Amino acid sequence: MTRAIVIGAAAASFAAAGLAIFADRLPSKLAGYTVSYAAAAESGTPANTRKIKYYRNPMGLPDTSPTPKKDSMGMDYIPVYEGEETDDGSIRLSPGRIQRTGVKSEPVMLHIVSTLVRAPGTIQLDERRVSVIAMRAESYVQKVADVTTGSRVTKGQPLMEIYSPAVSSAAAEYLATITSKTTATIESYGRGSRQRLMNLDVPESAIATMEKTKAVPIVIEWSAPRDGIVLERNAIEGMRAQPGDVLFRVADTSLVWAVVDVAERDVGGVAVGQPVTVRARSFPGRIFAGKVSVIYPQVNRETRTVRLRIELDNADLALLPDMYVDADIEAGSQDPVLAVPDSSVLDTGNRQTVIIDKGGGRFEPREVKLGHRGGGYVEITQGISEDDLVVTSANFLIDAESNLKAALKGFSGAGSAQETSSTSGMGGRP
Repeated sequence: MTRAIVIGAAAASFAAAGLAIFADRLPSKLAGYTVSYAAAAESGTPANTRKIKYYRNPMGLPDTSPTPKKDSMGMDYIPVYEGEETDDGSIRLSPGRIQRTGVKSEPVMLHIVSTLVRAPGTIQLDERRVSVIAMRAESYVQKVADVTTGSRVTKGQPLMEIYSPAVSSAAAEYLATITSKTTATIESYGRGSRQRLMNLDVPESAIATMEKTKAVPIVIEWSAPRDGIVLERNAIEGMRAQPGDVLFRVADTSLVWAVVDVAERDVGGVAVGQPVTVRARSFPGRIFAGKVSVIYPQVNRETRTVRLRIELDNADLALLPDMYVDADIEAGSQDPVLAVPDSSVLDTGNRQTVIIDKGGGRFEPREVKLGHRGGGYVEITQGISEDDLVVTSANFLIDAESNLKAALKGFSGAGSAQETSSTSGMGGRP
């Protein structure tokens, strides 16, 4: 007497998933019992209500068969039922397979996609806050104040005393004009003489002293034109200074520049006016806030970087020229954009794809166009819309399944066409 054991849907599910090795381990006869497999599909539909279209290779090779067979390793071909393939490019997976492969989906939402760009740089002086003291006529340095390179000076602070024959001549002419009974009442005469002194760069305070004392000074006191530090001192007592010789260079360091180099690939997300956080290596833990003021219109050929200028307040004068700093820039737009997690994008280099979860176990690969990346998300500029469900986990397996089924479908169609052609070419021969 032969008794039958029916292996239910669980074993059938293993076989349908390509794990035929588990089914092969079950002996065909167990102590007089005949083992048969339930033909229930993974979805739970009885076998007598579903029709098998063909059998595919269990190892994923492009080989199909209209009848059950085994491959060279003794593994059974997997049946493919009607309704498992669709014409819209989507594929269908059973709930069991979705659970086993760990498929997870997430709705497409609006996110702020920004990237933190880190760039090294140095502190530089503001070119607009540097002043040079130079003579415009042949002069002699009579006396130099107790000021050296690196000293801090204030606007109007005396720096040196200068004797210049040209200045003395212009001063005498101006005083003669404003004290003469003939020309004193004619403003245009005095204005021209005063302008000559100004053209020689005589300080306004010295001219005011002349007008008050009505005397021609032997030496003229030159003072600092702004608050700042003395970057350069070339004045020496008794020296002769030719026109154009730089005697002092003074710079205001209350506002400085951080000049940083940003990688070429990150420049697209940086714009003028973006806030920047700067950290000086000399002051660990301290943060200096600034904004991008200039993006230099040139790429360094050797380093492939672009230089940025960041303006920083330096009220306490802690930042010094040529000091090393590190800048953090929030690159990208601060406006929410349509974005998906990085893990949901399949990028082959030439083609970017996401897997759309259409519900009911159906998934559709869809080509998209990408934008900025940052914060674990990537901007999608074309291909999907808000509230679409995208697969964020196991999308590689679904993509492989989609490509496999497409290949099998094409192979099956080509094989059927070839078989039809061969039959018609025989001309009905036996």
